[in-house]
Amino acid sequence: MSENNSIRTCLWFDGKGLAAAKFYVKLIPGSELHAPDTGGGEPLIVSFTLGGVPYEILNGGPHYKLNPACSIAVTTPDQAETDRIWDALVADGGSAGQCGWLADRWGVSWQIYPRALPEMLGSDDRKAAARAQKAMLGMSKIDIAAMRSAFEGN
Repeated sequence: MSENNSIRTCLWFDGKGLAAAKFYVKLIPGSELHAPDTGGGEPLIVSFTLGGVPYEILNGGPHYKLNPACSIAVTTPDQAETDRIWDALVADGGSAGQCGWLADRWGVSWQIYPRALPEMLGSDDRKAAARAQKAMLGMSKIDIAAMRSAFEGN
């Protein structure tokens, strides 16, 4: 995506936005940092893309706090990628939630789920989908094998 996009999601931080953006772009494939060179200081605005989607962080101070009403959703291709991203985001002070939700160490809410999840939940076999959903409701990080087992009635 071009840095000239006129629409992007802005996340309000109380400092350390550059560190967060650097972490995010290393974690998510197809991402890029567009932060200005501030000579080592914390920039007011940090622009970046995650998987080609534009974001910015405003280091605006303590006036507003992040909350789960806004989250970044990441659909992963498989369990290994789900585990890699999930584990990195909950490390160093992040917290696990339910059904693929978590908050990272900066307080940003994320939904990390494999593409198999919406495939199972959206199945035409509504009984299988209900079993998969019931299994998911007992999970923190999504476990594809456990959901697939429930989906298949095992």
